[in-house]
Amino acid sequence: MTTILSARDLRKEFVTARPIFGAPTVVRAVDGVSLDIEQGETFAIVGESGCGKSTLARLLLRLIKPSGGEVWYDGEDLAHVDEGRMRSLRRDLQFIFQDPFSSLNPQMSVGALIEEPLRVHGMGTQEERRARVAELLTRVGLTPAHADRYPHEFSGGQRQRIGIARALASGPTVLIGDEPVSALDVSIQAQVVNLLEDLKDEFGLTLVVIAHDLAVIRHMADRVAVMYLGEIVECAPANTLYQQPRHPYTETLLAAIPVASYGARRARTVVEGDPPNPISPPPGCRFHTRCPYATDLCRSDRPTLTKLADGRQVACHHAETLTLKGLTSVEPARSAGAAARFALYAKGIAAATTAEPNNNPKSNV
Repeated sequence: MTTILSARDLRKEFVTARPIFGAPTVVRAVDGVSLDIEQGETFAIVGESGCGKSTLARLLLRLIKPSGGEVWYDGEDLAHVDEGRMRSLRRDLQFIFQDPFSSLNPQMSVGALIEEPLRVHGMGTQEERRARVAELLTRVGLTPAHADRYPHEFSGGQRQRIGIARALASGPTVLIGDEPVSALDVSIQAQVVNLLEDLKDEFGLTLVVIAHDLAVIRHMADRVAVMYLGEIVECAPANTLYQQPRHPYTETLLAAIPVASYGARRARTVVEGDPPNPISPPPGCRFHTRCPYATDLCRSDRPTLTKLADGRQVACHHAETLTLKGLTSVEPARSAGAAARFALYAKGIAAATTAEPNNNPKSNV
């Protein structure tokens, strides 16, 4: 496959305090991240709140400037191109924000919001742009009549659809969603997840999803990168990672996924304590303060992200020797049945919403 977007030793530091005397207080939100995203895949970045995944997403599209490292797209280092070139590249690189309300200008109509990327990039005549807006609204399950309304007149699920339509307006090749369903009800999450998958196939998109809900990611991602305290600690194909994790932190994340059927899971791996202070991360492996398998080596030496024999990447000194628990404890037939029911349920809701859009702004759908 062809790599479409990649990062090398990407870093971002935020200065939180500048005392009169002494050194400033610095938070290393992203600390030496390297990754490759293949064209046409769905790539997920997961981790606890505060691990740096949203900052990483913004760095990949240069919505914020990195403190160091490189971001490559189509042969160009986005970290070092000028503002004029970056503006033209944004036609190919679009972003879906986590909050579907604050990301939309309340003083602009929905039609104007979706048309704005087309005007900025000089795409089409006014009539062609209006036709494109109507087409996109229909495609995301709304109607062309919604173009004259304002964001406050819609529910959260509908506003997220508007955000998706706006991101698709310029015809991007890479679409990054920063927790695009976390603020929505469960039933609405199913609609938006299926909508993103359908649009990815229809428009040939490369989709990068930032999330902390591993149950949702399991049904849509091709590969998953796990972040902890500004670093990627494991990266592997989704099925491989869920069934047989190689990093203890990945094991704890998988253990936190709810299981509906009684007795479908073995004993959970419990992790004590909170994540360390990112201002002063611990020496050695940053997870060693919470890891039940930590040794003296983990406490003294920082592991690097290393490619294993099976092709995955893991930053753990004991990745080759540990036997960790994945989701293989779920019975295959039960697991397959649950996935099928999820897909049918979500598809049914999405189809009903598309066939008969809800015009009640107070509704959740």
